[in-house]
Amino acid sequence: TPIRAMFPQFGMSSFEIAWLPNLKKERGTNTTVFEGAETVMAHIDAGRGVIIFTAHCGNWEWLACGTGLWGRPTSVLQRERDQPELNRYITDLRANAGVHSIDRGSPSSAREMMRIIRHGGILAFLVDQNLRTESVKVPFFGRPAPTPIGPAKLAIRAEALVSVTFTERLPDGRHLIRYLQPIACKRSDDPVALVAHATRLIEEQIRRVPEQWAWMHERWKERPQWDVSES
Repeated sequence: TPIRAMFPQFGMSSFEIAWLPNLKKERGTNTTVFEGAETVMAHIDAGRGVIIFTAHCGNWEWLACGTGLWGRPTSVLQRERDQPELNRYITDLRANAGVHSIDRGSPSSAREMMRIIRHGGILAFLVDQNLRTESVKVPFFGRPAPTPIGPAKLAIRAEALVSVTFTERLPDGRHLIRYLQPIACKRSDDPVALVAHATRLIEEQIRRVPEQWAWMHERWKERPQWDVSES
């Protein structure tokens, strides 16, 4: 089953994190295959901010480091881990690849994220979890699932480009990083529709390689004490 097959994949990803400091762009296709990266980087070079929506598919830390090695300003929003040493290790790992980590609970995080987008940077969010934050319910595998709406509201407010992006482990051990065609957001856009669109694409990716998604998350759990609106 996909859940049984997930554990070897998750184990490989854990070991790969220890190797990731060795990831260098000059290794080329020996380790990583990119699709759509040139389009995203061209927008960045033209001064447009690009927001990446991604999910816990494949080795998402490989996605962060692989994106950072393109040499454009890249940041990710993170929830600080309960283990300070692990938190420091992951933050330093990303920094080694040119990726800046923004703590979700930081009082300056909202201002920092807007600055990144307005100055033509890349900002990445994991949007496939049920978090204690403002959320909306959108269909996910046929059931309404609370999904963070903050990243979509930010993208629309900043009129940024959004690329739903995935990484997956290929049969030969390399990693495919796939940046889907960026969507240009407008102030008049509906953030719920944007969240639902990204969630549909995430579901498609999970169906593509179900063993590479982290199935242990309580994706459909109700959180009545938080702001969850019906879509």
